[in-house]
Amino acid sequence: MGLFAALTLGGFVLGAKATSWAIAQESRGMGREGLPWVVVEKGDTLWTIAAAVSPGDDTAATAGEIMRLNGLSSSLIRPGGRLYLPDRTP
Repeated sequence: MGLFAALTLGGFVLGAKATSWAIAQESRGMGREGLPWVVVEKGDTLWTIAAAVSPGDDTAATAGEIMRLNGLSSSLIRPGGRLYLPDRTP
């Protein structure tokens, strides 16, 4: 039981450090600077946004790229959230 508690606490500490590192990188303008973005509207899904961003391309690949850019672990998105999009300018 003590080992489980220690591992759980360690996971929380590592997660907090990773989150603070990501916030620090974001505040320095690293990673997403200059990328287009959208605010998620009610009824939007990651797939509809991906299809709108790159019509005719592989929607699943675009959705995966959006997930990577935004650090999403699932395709669940919520209205009011900001999603950074892949830059498709030539």
